[in-house]
This record gives sequence, C-alpha cells and structure tokens, in this order.
Amino acid sequence: MSGYDYPVALALEDYVPVLLTGAGLALLVPYARRFGTAPVVALGAVLATAGGLSKATWKLVVALDGPDLHWLNSALFPLLCTAFLLLLYAFHRPRDARRRAALTAGLAVLFALGQGACVAVGDTWPAMALMIVAVSVLTVRFVMLARAAGDVPAVVLFSLWQIGQYLLGPMAARADQSVTLQWVEQSCNTVAQGAFAVATWRLAHAPGAPISASTPASTREVPAA
Repeated sequence: MSGYDYPVALALEDYVPVLLTGAGLALLVPYARRFGTAPVVALGAVLATAGGLSKATWKLVVALDGPDLHWLNSALFPLLCTAFLLLLYAFHRPRDARRRAALTAGLAVLFALGQGACVAVGDTWPAMALMIVAVSVLTVRFVMLARAAGDVPAVVLFSLWQIGQYLLGPMAARADQSVTLQWVEQSCNTVAQGAFAVATWRLAHAPGAPISASTPASTREVPAA
C-alpha cells in the first residue's frame, strides 16, 4: 500500500497525453529522414514514451491500491531529458562535420551533468530542468520549420505546446496536490500534447526540404503554403 490517493479515472487519463506525445514523436520519424536523423528521432520517441508510460503506470498501480513502485515514478524525467536531448541533436544537426562533432560533444556533456546531478542530489529535478531547456530550444526550431513551410496553425500549436510545459511546472511544484489540482494539471497536459500531436502531423506533411541549422538565412528556401 502507498500513501497516495489517486482516483482510477485520474490515473487512466494520465495515459492520454503520453499516447498523444508518442504519436506526435512517431510522426516526426519519417519527417526526420530529410535531415538524415530518423533513427535518432525514433530512439527519442521510444524513450519519451517509455518515460510517460512509466509515470502513468506508477499512478495506476497506486490508484488500484498496489505498492508504491517509486522507480517507475522516478524514471520519468531522466528518460524525458535523454529523449529531448536526442531530438535537439536530430533537428539541429549541422551539415559541417566539425560543428556536428561539437554539438554532439556539448549535448553529451549536458547529459552527463544532468544525470550526474540527479544522482548527487538524490532527486530528478536536475533532469527536469535540463529537459525544459531542451524542449524550449526544440520548440523554437519547430516554429522555424513551420514558418518556413508557411504553416501558421502549426506555429501556434507548437507555441501552445510550449506554454503548456511552462504552466505544468509551477502546478506540479505546489505542495497541496489535491485531486482537483491534478485534474487541472492533467487536462492542461492533455491539451498541450494534443496541440503537439496536431502540429507534428502538419509539419510531417509540409512540402519542401528542411532548413539545416548551418544553412545561411539568405540561401534558405521557404516552401509555398
């Protein structure tokens, strides 16, 4: 038995944003072939989905009066952090070999520092903080790609996804985690991840070649709307 009190309906709903995120990331796998990074995106999608499923499963077990499998809950942010660092690499990967090596090394150092900090402090908040930074930078990249494709709705949806991530942090940090507050949190998360799924669907179906992170702005082509 655990000291948590989650309604089963609340626990089951927690799977919805996880599945929406997984679907959105899966849509980016074929799109990433334009960058030559589809395998990296696929790995990131698997890790992000695994992290979300881990947390949702922990909540469901607790709601069913099962044991507190804390390792399932603790796996969320380390897995999400790793996933979004991989996605950051996949969509910012420069064509120049030296810049690509520098980006790889830099992200590897950030990964090591983030995971090491989690071990040092005995908590996963360092991974959460690094994940938020990675998601913020990644959102800017997605917005750039959507704008290049002339897809204003996708720009708005990616922005909504990012706003949702920023709103979730303060709510989750509140000491009084009432059932009502958790419904608000999960509803916010569902809307945000739904926006992400629709935005990635639109981006995946956008015409034209991708913008390389190292391509000068003057040589970039903006696909017709």
